[in-house]
Amino acid sequence: MRSGSRGRSRLRLGERGLLEPPSPPKRRLLPRAQLLPLLLLALAVGSALYTIWSGWHRGTEEPPVGRELRAPVIGSLSEAQLRRVIGQLDPQRLWSNYLRPLLVVRTPGSPGSLQVRKFLEATLRTLTAGWHVELDPFTASTPLGLLNFGNVVATLDLGAARHLTLACHYDSKFFPPSSAPFVGATDSAVPCALLLELAQALDLELSRAKEQAAPVTLQLLFLDGEEALKEWGPNDSLYGSRHLAQVMESAPHSPGPTRIQAIELFVLLDLLGAPHPTFYSHFPRTARWFHRLRSIEKRLHRLNLLQAHPKEVMYFQPGEPPGSVEDDHVPFLRRGVPVLHLISTPFPSVWHTPADSEANLHPPTVHNLSRILAVFLAEYLGL
Repeated sequence: MRSGSRGRSRLRLGERGLLEPPSPPKRRLLPRAQLLPLLLLALAVGSALYTIWSGWHRGTEEPPVGRELRAPVIGSLSEAQLRRVIGQLDPQRLWSNYLRPLLVVRTPGSPGSLQVRKFLEATLRTLTAGWHVELDPFTASTPLGLLNFGNVVATLDLGAARHLTLACHYDSKFFPPSSAPFVGATDSAVPCALLLELAQALDLELSRAKEQAAPVTLQLLFLDGEEALKEWGPNDSLYGSRHLAQVMESAPHSPGPTRIQAIELFVLLDLLGAPHPTFYSHFPRTARWFHRLRSIEKRLHRLNLLQAHPKEVMYFQPGEPPGSVEDDHVPFLRRGVPVLHLISTPFPSVWHTPADSEANLHPPTVHNLSRILAVFLAEYLGL
């Protein structure tokens, strides 16, 4: 990701005022007795024509790209439900089973990348909820020559009309072979491990939601090639997200019309795991969901369910972010997808250094974030 710029904002239609039409010439009015029947007749004809047109229009209109397909109304978990969800998380499993296998050099096209990709696919396929796991392989021209990439896409229920999509990148930044190994613990092994732990902890509830054909399902994206291989730019960064957004834009979705239009909310996790992270709402369109996370943080603090968390709100801060950030959300944002960007800003002090390792992670913060996100998913999906 790169701090300091973002994708161009999309223009909104209908915001320019229209010119007032000229005043029509004065005409002689009909007497009221003659005018009333004509008005009633015109109203009846107009109403009938509108009914016919609106029925046809609803049947043929396609929602514009990125328009929210619903206005979700979600409730809060009871305290008993909340404690049950929290109790299903396993910090040891997250750390040992999911995080440590990711802490290898995994630059695109490398043996470590293939190892991690296979680990992600295998882990997702072991879940009893029965995820549909796809590989999106492609080859791209890079400053290092042609390289093979592969995104991992896991969708709980392919038949669901809408998707809550959680995303992260699994590649690590390329450094010359003479450099110290860079394993990108915050960037972005921890986000990947969080997604795996959430899917495992909520496995039973997600299975039930799938059996009940819930209208909104969970989708997980593990993206390759987020990092620049030489110098950040439009052609040297975001390889996986650029490719996948393009594929999803044209791929049909059985409830219709395309897979990218099925994304109701795109939540991107990045740079997580260092102590004292701060997050900001980057897009007004998804501010309500950011405030939801902030409320969950407050509630868990009041229930004494967060560790090393002395203040009611430490993570989800009010106000404007310190700067804009280019990241894997950009190709989706440019296609109108609503984005909630959960990235620690300012960036962790270990960013893009060999010190971004397991030794410098803050376990209480990782586990606190897993709890906040688990409650968010359970409430959003009605689990």
